[in-house]
Amino acid sequence: MTTHYGQIATTNLPWNKKHWHSKACKCDCQRNPNSVRSTETESLDCMPECPYHKPLGFESATVTPDQISCSNPEQYTGWYASWTANKARLNGQGFGCAWLSKYQDTNQWLQVDLKEIKVISGIITQGRCDADEWMTKYSVQYRTDENLNWVYYKDQTGNNRIFYGNSDRSSSVQNLLRPPIVSRYIRLIPLGWHVRIAIRMELLECMNKCV
Repeated sequence: MTTHYGQIATTNLPWNKKHWHSKACKCDCQRNPNSVRSTETESLDCMPECPYHKPLGFESATVTPDQISCSNPEQYTGWYASWTANKARLNGQGFGCAWLSKYQDTNQWLQVDLKEIKVISGIITQGRCDADEWMTKYSVQYRTDENLNWVYYKDQTGNNRIFYGNSDRSSSVQNLLRPPIVSRYIRLIPLGWHVRIAIRMELLECMNKCV
């Protein structure tokens, strides 16, 4: 597996400018064991970026099928029934090895319900394993509750951040989130693709060596 580390989100635009621009804290486990925790969101006002990342569990199947959904799920019948949102798992192989969008436009999305608020620090994507189809660029939305509006991840200028994705079917491309996203729901919005929108993916959860 080839991973491209050069295509990394470099935005430092925080949710809370007051905290993120006035502090540059580091984890100190002896003084404050809760200084950076993936489940302790109140501590994140002093974490400009994640010290450690771990796969959330798309590839390992820790992320269960009911957590992954997509646009137009009722349309996944016949041949498309083998290419549902649940197939969007990094390094998936065989027939049905990716999520294939039935429609090729920028109204499509792939969504993850984390079941609880977590700190997501990166996104890894791949294309379809058995054909030259992949997503070339995308944006990210998130929200902490299903009753709230979706919020776009922004760049330093306040515009919707554009993440660059894949250029072949097998390489994995990692984009780190600086700052990370603190949320329960995350959506990938495809903005460009080769032949057809096809996604295998993994999310990275922000961790600390003291956790």
